[in-house]
Amino acid sequence: MSEDSKARKFAVINYGMGNLRSVLRAWQAVGADAYLVQKPEEADSADALVFPGQGAIVDTMKLLKSTQMDQLIVDWIAADRPFFGICLGLQALFEFSEEGDTEGLGIFKGQVKRFPSGMGLKVPHMGWNGVSFDRPSQLTKGLVSGSDQFYFVHSYYVEPEDESIQYFKTNYGKAFCSGIQSGNCTAVQFHPEKSQVKGLQLYTNFLKTLSSV
Repeated sequence: MSEDSKARKFAVINYGMGNLRSVLRAWQAVGADAYLVQKPEEADSADALVFPGQGAIVDTMKLLKSTQMDQLIVDWIAADRPFFGICLGLQALFEFSEEGDTEGLGIFKGQVKRFPSGMGLKVPHMGWNGVSFDRPSQLTKGLVSGSDQFYFVHSYYVEPEDESIQYFKTNYGKAFCSGIQSGNCTAVQFHPEKSQVKGLQLYTNFLKTLSSV
């Protein structure tokens, strides 16, 4: 088997919370050799690191620190190794979250804010919504900006200081950042593993970007 034909190893962080099995199965469905990791050294041989998120950021940060997975994520992204964050796996990358007044990993400058009440919006933002992008790339191959729907479930959204890392946007009472891309780091607010065909297309696209890494 040639190097190019080998299945890429995806280390999926098991931090004791979240929808881990469905994330694992989704990556496996698109051809990745995905497996769960609980210790930093278990990701040493991985081609990509996946941080799935579901739950409260306060508890998540405590669990990451107790296992030293927080430092793994910081070092991994600093080294520009392929990374994919999902939902809380996006929010935790920033400096501060209004949820529990919690410090995040601080990899990117910016804050995580709660959707405002009193605007006729249901919080959490839950269900299908469109995702827009204005920089088509391998990541969005086969996707239609503003038309294709993805599944969301969240009460908080990221507000990056650096607008250049914003890749996806979604409207829910206001336009908000629903995904970022910086080097080989991609992170999204929605759940591709719950988004059926389009979610798997996004995972497939990300997997194919690794051929150039």
